[in-house]
Amino acid sequence: MIGPEHDPQEVTRILFQDFPVWMMVAFYVAGIAALGSFAYGTYAQIRKYRRGARSGAWSPFWPRFIEMVRTVLSHRTVKRRDTAAGITHAWIFFGFALLFIGTSVITLEYDILEPLTGLRFWHGSFYLVFSLIVDIAGVALIAGLLYMMYRRKWLGLPKLDYARPDRTPKESDYDRSFYRREDWAFLWTLILIAITGFLLEASRLLWLQSDSTVWDYRWWSPAGAVTAYVLQGIGVGPDSGANFRMGLWWFHGLLAFAFIGLIPYTKVKHIFTAMGSLMAKDPDAMRRLPMADIDQEKIGIVDLIDLSDKYLLNLDACTKCGRCHEACPANNSGYPLSPRDLVLSLRELANDKLSGARFPDEPIKVTGEGVNRIRPETLWSCRTCGACTDICPVGVEHLPMIVQMRRALIEEDEFDPMLQPTLKSLQKSGNALGESKRKRPRWTKKLDFTIKDARVEPVDVLWYVGDYASFDPRSQKVTLAFAKILHDAGIDFGILYEDEQTAGNDVRRIGEEGLFQALAEANIELLNECEFKSIVTTDPHTFNTIKNEYPDLGGTYPIEHASAMLERLIREARIPTPKKLPYRVTYHDPCHLGRLNQGYEPPRQVLSKLGVDLVEMPRSKGNSFCCGAGGGRIWLPEPPELQKPAEIRAREAAGIDGLEVLVVNCPKCLNMMEDGVKGTGNEGNFRVMELIELVAEAMAENAPGADEAEAEPIEQV
Repeated sequence: MIGPEHDPQEVTRILFQDFPVWMMVAFYVAGIAALGSFAYGTYAQIRKYRRGARSGAWSPFWPRFIEMVRTVLSHRTVKRRDTAAGITHAWIFFGFALLFIGTSVITLEYDILEPLTGLRFWHGSFYLVFSLIVDIAGVALIAGLLYMMYRRKWLGLPKLDYARPDRTPKESDYDRSFYRREDWAFLWTLILIAITGFLLEASRLLWLQSDSTVWDYRWWSPAGAVTAYVLQGIGVGPDSGANFRMGLWWFHGLLAFAFIGLIPYTKVKHIFTAMGSLMAKDPDAMRRLPMADIDQEKIGIVDLIDLSDKYLLNLDACTKCGRCHEACPANNSGYPLSPRDLVLSLRELANDKLSGARFPDEPIKVTGEGVNRIRPETLWSCRTCGACTDICPVGVEHLPMIVQMRRALIEEDEFDPMLQPTLKSLQKSGNALGESKRKRPRWTKKLDFTIKDARVEPVDVLWYVGDYASFDPRSQKVTLAFAKILHDAGIDFGILYEDEQTAGNDVRRIGEEGLFQALAEANIELLNECEFKSIVTTDPHTFNTIKNEYPDLGGTYPIEHASAMLERLIREARIPTPKKLPYRVTYHDPCHLGRLNQGYEPPRQVLSKLGVDLVEMPRSKGNSFCCGAGGGRIWLPEPPELQKPAEIRAREAAGIDGLEVLVVNCPKCLNMMEDGVKGTGNEGNFRVMELIELVAEAMAENAPGADEAEAEPIEQV
């Protein structure tokens, strides 16, 4: 690398070359001021987080730290569903990181090691390789920033316009144009730092082109060398290069110091808060909601300081990328909910009330009317489908925050009056449909065999049927078909008859934590009195809660969704080999089975065994679009002026050429999607069928009494 005519010690770059002493002193004063600003801002941010409730979310530390490092280095969460943005963000991240490391290495030698020990390493081959790496990093940084500028300015992505669905233009907190200005300031500051760095490098090369220890090794700084030739082509020589260098040094240096000093106060802090948020991320945040002590004076998030330190960090970690905004079914349907805007409102409220030196004297409510407070109608718009929490690249947990704010609203009786009959029915009879407990097992009378009573005799499989599967006439057809399949497969199964109650998934997600815990504890007590090896259910909501939430209350049971059992029974030849069905179908992933519990493959494997022509929906698996039933929304009427999520989904299915069957795998999805198909005028174009119905048809079996089920309508409360 170094020619024999040169001493490796001389192949280097001398800092502050030809600087007078006062300039060096001024440089260090500016640097110390920037570090002081950074240190105080960091302290103020940590003080803000510590004013929230303690979460203990960073324990155990090292496993979480290692997982965070893997996520950051792989950029896997940033690349999801937006590969171009993920790759270019990686260019920015790694480019910036390498430039930061490079600057730190120079500081380490010049200000610490050499003065204290005389050790020098920033010369010779190390210096040349260092220059090459830093140049490549700078080019990657600029390329990534240019793409992000193009993306914001010319692609015109709606998710980046920061339009709020929960406010009107007349309200003082509607305008969020300052976020756009902040985004552009961030991009321009970084790109100017990088470009002036190359110009500084080029002007130094021109200034010292007569020095062979500099000029002969110019191509180890390829971007700087190319820039030097460009400057030379427009008439910049050694003298003007020297003058240009001096001015650029100060512009570049002061800009970099300003960037450092402003990190804790601007979007730039997401570099650190995103890492902390990813470390604190609960992998079960969507499927297992936080427990609440229902004996406490208040339940849920009432005041700002009820937000945990983790959630306050989540608010600052948000990069406003809009992926949650784009994925949210409520937002897509015109409801006043954007998960991003909910987070930003809470962030602005926290910055306003918790960032000062004094702790607020009065409680600060997070819900209600007023600037940056979350409106009840915003919270009740949520389907708790988890799409926002799942897609967030920095680990923001929108769903648990929303549910905990709902808990506070329930405690204060601030909920839709239409929920009142449902809650009364749940308290009285253990189901949401207003039906008598005695009617729960009535569907079994339509079978030509008797289902065991798991309360009084041992069974291998306890079937937790669920509300809609027990009472809804359309869902009863599926229930009867599944019972026949289990019987034909020789499965030793039973049900809880009239003692079964709702498992409580949607009760918990509307925020009725006290009722959920009462239902769950009663169900666990009943299950513990029964003798069985495993549980099966056709309802993904029931599946999720028994699997993931009952263990917190002392009820841990092996449980399987019906689709997984069907796949296993077919694979093990426990049921007759299904005949091939000549249908062109698409499959709708239920949120609670798919996104929340990764139950993507068993239903598709069953469809493959049935021989159907499966065409995936444009949004499928983790990107599946909610039918709209979750979070208790199935119990509330949809405003006629707004789209229904199920209608959006039905139109999506209708775009598949030759579609004959839209396959669902959840009683609530069945209910909602049939309405969606009718509402979009597609009932004559394709059918909605449950996966179980397709299996029954392939087995050439019809559910006994299916027609009669239609004759007994549900009596709503």
